[in-house]
Amino acid sequence: MKKLLILLSIFAVFVCISVFNLEAQIPGGSQGFTEALSWMDSAFAQEEATSLDAYYLGRAVAANILTSYMQYTGNPELTRYLNQICRTIVINSNFPELYNGYHVMILDSPEFNALATPGGHIFITKGLVEACNSEDMLAAIIAHELAHIMLKHSLSIIEDMRFYDEMSAMADRAVQFAGNTEAAARFTYFRNSVAATVDVLVKNGFSQDQEFEADEGAIVLLAASGYNPEALLEILRILQIVQGSQRGGFNDTHPSPDQRIENAARYVRQYRVEDTRSYRVLRFKNK
Repeated sequence: MKKLLILLSIFAVFVCISVFNLEAQIPGGSQGFTEALSWMDSAFAQEEATSLDAYYLGRAVAANILTSYMQYTGNPELTRYLNQICRTIVINSNFPELYNGYHVMILDSPEFNALATPGGHIFITKGLVEACNSEDMLAAIIAHELAHIMLKHSLSIIEDMRFYDEMSAMADRAVQFAGNTEAAARFTYFRNSVAATVDVLVKNGFSQDQEFEADEGAIVLLAASGYNPEALLEILRILQIVQGSQRGGFNDTHPSPDQRIENAARYVRQYRVEDTRSYRVLRFKNK
């Protein structure tokens, strides 16, 4: 019975809500489940996670995020619009390929926040979307989250976990409990990888250096895509204004807007592009 419970728990980790038009479950039934376990074996043996590793991890992290937030479904055209912006930025980047692609979803929350899983899922709260007054500001938010993905910030968390003695101890306890060394070790490692990633995205946030790096990456992506990099500073100034009156969201998971503005402003000056925002005004109003 204990072995059955462990296997059911492993399977539950892989079940993802059917969003982003992704598969709700691992394809192929039991064969797909076996393939997923094989993937976990491969991940343990590698020094660096692959795009397939990121996909499986990201899908499980996305499912966890959607237990805390509801999807906003009131304006499907707005979601499509955000995904079009995302695609524009991605095809002008140095990392246009990702296993199963990049996908944006709006979360039905008034707080100001944005999250991205290593599997290419980008979540933006409705409150943050509504705070933007131009397409370039929306692009700045998406570009920042894309930079986190492309710089593999979430995966660096998992790489660090390989060196934790506590991880080995937990795996040993799981082995004793389940009586199955292979399955228990795989389950424990994956479960803790998901938990650690969710904690960073939702509770603790990336390090200050990683946030600064993502801002700098966003500026490069915006300039390469024809968006005005100044839009990143504009959205940071909005966050600066609301920071004192709002709890949670960016306040908990990002450095202060003051610090980010100071750091990003130095890079914005290096990426001057022609201001073409007027061409995007109409489609932004019709979003």
